[in-house]
Amino acid sequence: MRIIRGKYGKRRFDVPRNITARPTTDFAKENIFNVIENIEDIEGKSVLDLFAGTGAISLEFLSREAAAVTSVEMAATQANFIRSVKEKLADNALRVVRGDAFKFMATSRQGYDIVFADPPYDHPRFAEIPSLILGSPIAAPGALVIVEHNAKHDFSSLPGFIQHRSYGSVNFSLFRKEQ
Repeated sequence: MRIIRGKYGKRRFDVPRNITARPTTDFAKENIFNVIENIEDIEGKSVLDLFAGTGAISLEFLSREAAAVTSVEMAATQANFIRSVKEKLADNALRVVRGDAFKFMATSRQGYDIVFADPPYDHPRFAEIPSLILGSPIAAPGALVIVEHNAKHDFSSLPGFIQHRSYGSVNFSLFRKEQ
């Protein structure tokens, strides 16, 4: 896994072989960050990465000077990997929460400026996720919300929908939470 740009740009980390996550491709990651940076200034923002997997998205936000990044990942192997990268970078702006993203959404009262969610595409509650985030205090008023998904999902009719982007088989829907 590599960090594409920013203060940790071009750094590489060996992902353990027993990781069960589906990492976002570098091509899709680079392109969606170009889109994000054209509509939102990342520097100084608080970011929540739900279903963080390998932490690649969290680390990209961290590298691009987000003030604080919280990674929520349920799988122990993935959460431990993110923690190990945090230690190597010695960056306390990254917080790793090993836990269920749905429980985190239901209990956290902290509002984030940017929320990124990359749930397993086959999760039985997948279709609920954008509405859950937008209706939760985890997305601060005016927050940018990005949901990674496959082509089977169309979230364009949801309130706050901004745009859809597709990079190969990877799709992103972007939303703005009402102020």
